[in-house]
Amino acid sequence: MITVDSVAVQFGGTTLFSDVSFSINETDKIALMGKNGAGKSTLLKIIAGENKPSSGQISSPKGTVIAYLPQHLLTKDDATVFEETSKAFEGIFKMKAEIDALNEELTVRTDYESDEYYKIIEKVSELSEKFYSIEEVNYEAEVEKVLTGMGFTREDFTRPTSEFSGGWRMRIELAKILLQKPDLILLDEPTNHMDIESIQWLEDFLINSAKAVMVISHDRAFVDNITTRTIEVTMGRIYDYKAKYSHYLELRKDRRAHQQKAYDEQQKMIAENMEFIERFKGTYSKTLQVQSRVKMLEKLELVEVDEVDTSALRLKFPPAPRSGQYPVVVSELSKKYGDHVVFNNASMVIERGQKLAFLGRNGEGKSTMVKAIMSEIGYDGGSLEIGHNVKIGYFAQNQASLLDGELTVFETIDRIAEGDIRTQIKNILGAFMFSGDDTTKKVKVLSGGEKTRLAMIKLLLEPVNVLILDEPTNHLDMKTKDIIKDALNAFDGTLILVSHDRDFLDGLVTKVFEFGNKRVKEHFEDIKGFLEHKKMENLRDIEKK
Repeated sequence: MITVDSVAVQFGGTTLFSDVSFSINETDKIALMGKNGAGKSTLLKIIAGENKPSSGQISSPKGTVIAYLPQHLLTKDDATVFEETSKAFEGIFKMKAEIDALNEELTVRTDYESDEYYKIIEKVSELSEKFYSIEEVNYEAEVEKVLTGMGFTREDFTRPTSEFSGGWRMRIELAKILLQKPDLILLDEPTNHMDIESIQWLEDFLINSAKAVMVISHDRAFVDNITTRTIEVTMGRIYDYKAKYSHYLELRKDRRAHQQKAYDEQQKMIAENMEFIERFKGTYSKTLQVQSRVKMLEKLELVEVDEVDTSALRLKFPPAPRSGQYPVVVSELSKKYGDHVVFNNASMVIERGQKLAFLGRNGEGKSTMVKAIMSEIGYDGGSLEIGHNVKIGYFAQNQASLLDGELTVFETIDRIAEGDIRTQIKNILGAFMFSGDDTTKKVKVLSGGEKTRLAMIKLLLEPVNVLILDEPTNHLDMKTKDIIKDALNAFDGTLILVSHDRDFLDGLVTKVFEFGNKRVKEHFEDIKGFLEHKKMENLRDIEKK
């Protein structure tokens, strides 16, 4: 369907990738993988037509619709949520308006034999054929269905987009893409600002309703659920696997082992031939053999071993000072903003050393409860007690965006470090993969993942016994997430996680507080048990309806 043919990209003398070729078929669901900086987003933009390659080309049949959702994007603030989403059908509405205008022109013109008259008839016929080939759609119902799936309520439909965060506006743009029913959907980190239920809805849509999909994502469960093919960008070239992500990891490991074996054997052969040449190069009787081996080595195509990303976060939380048995006790807590009730009579007892998750749809009160625990906001009824000797470390959802963009990486940490820790700043930055020139970069030029790592360093500068992390894994690659997950598993204090990342939560939390319908419900189970339980509940709800 869509062909990527010998595409190469160079930036100022550096080759990002060269001679990349592959085809995207009509129903392919592809994960585009590779380490940070390998060129994944660049390749996606080239396929979308946003960027031009240095050489090579992208070709597709006439009329192919490619829709692209970039990683960072804000919609304009000139419409309500429903109006902005309805713009997905703008092309169809314009086509209908053009057909009507041309038909109107035909009724008033009298030059029936002129070339212009025939051209208008041809144009009307061409547009009408295209317009009536589009199956009849109830546009308003389609917009409503997709927005509801994306997590918007009916009350949200008439609100201006300016009232929503960047993450919610990203969902509006995604809704517009899904409504266009494109031949190929290109998604760059689509799940960063979505709750678990919305991600599950998107998965279902991409699997059952979308045509071809290519996605870059650090959400392992999401990638594994929706893709059946993995294209890896590495060392300027690609490897194409007819396998989902988890299987691709095994195949890549095997590939590298074979490469290493072939490389070692070739190096041994080269060394033996070089030794022969050196030994006999002045011997008349061996001249032909020496020349033959020299020519053979000159023509030899060297075996390359794919790079392994050896940069690694070295992360260990300081030992937690001992707190009281119950660091947080919430009793019949209520919170509202004006007439809007966030939750009512919420109760929870959090014990020392527990690792738990706050889950639920966006806007149901998870971050509000965190802010109440942090004493950042008040509440309207009930009580909230923080236990004896509790020291809280807090990573806010927008922590990375709160950093001062004009400071350098080093200055950011230097300004908050105290005492002996000031002598260790370079070591701490090095442990978080900031070394050499990286430490003098201004924060504003860092990637989302780098900003998140820098913001997380603040949690390590003083020992705490309660860690509250609100969406800590946004913009982090899978390897970094695994390292942080291991460190949190080893953390001997209390952990409260607000996250939509199922893979990150799996094996880390043992209890779930579910926020929804203005209440907080306690589940004594891990994330897998909670999700299985929720699916059963949803099925029963459908039967009731």
